[in-house]
Amino acid sequence: MLNLILFGPPGSGKGTQAAKLVERYGLLHISTGDLFRSEIKNETPLGLEAKSYIDKGALVPDQVTINMLAKKMGEHPEAKGVIFDGFPRTVAQAEALDELLTQKGTAVSQLLSLEVEEAEIVKRLLARGKESGRSDDQDESIIQNRIATYKAQTTPVADYYAGQEKTQKVAGMGSIEEIFERLCTKIDAVLV
Repeated sequence: MLNLILFGPPGSGKGTQAAKLVERYGLLHISTGDLFRSEIKNETPLGLEAKSYIDKGALVPDQVTINMLAKKMGEHPEAKGVIFDGFPRTVAQAEALDELLTQKGTAVSQLLSLEVEEAEIVKRLLARGKESGRSDDQDESIIQNRIATYKAQTTPVADYYAGQEKTQKVAGMGSIEEIFERLCTKIDAVLV
């Protein structure tokens, strides 16, 4: 199985690239944000459990998220692998993901880190905010806070997988097609 973690700060193009990679490689795209929304909307037991934390302003425990991932993967046995988008965000989540994949007889193949200059991230998010109406993408101070949070809490995940020789940095500047081809080059090297 090809299991990829698509990694990068908010606005680095993860969602755009994930959709293209799913199409090219026949992978299951798991965005934890989408997963939470779906489970909560459908009022599944896991969704209700997650909602109970979210409603209190608390973080959803890692085990609840892992259980959702396991459920989603179980619903798609035909997938040739998974692209994890927005997960793991902490080293503890990375360790939990490794354990889940080991139980399924597989492992993370690569963490693909989209490297984008901070000024470009701000520009992209402000543009996205105008198009989508997302309030968190319209305020530069909120964007700067999201970038700082990403650097402090999430970048150690890349270091964790670098320790397993699985982290690949990919230039995230340029056209969507140029970035996609760079990602494919890294992925194809693993498939050989």
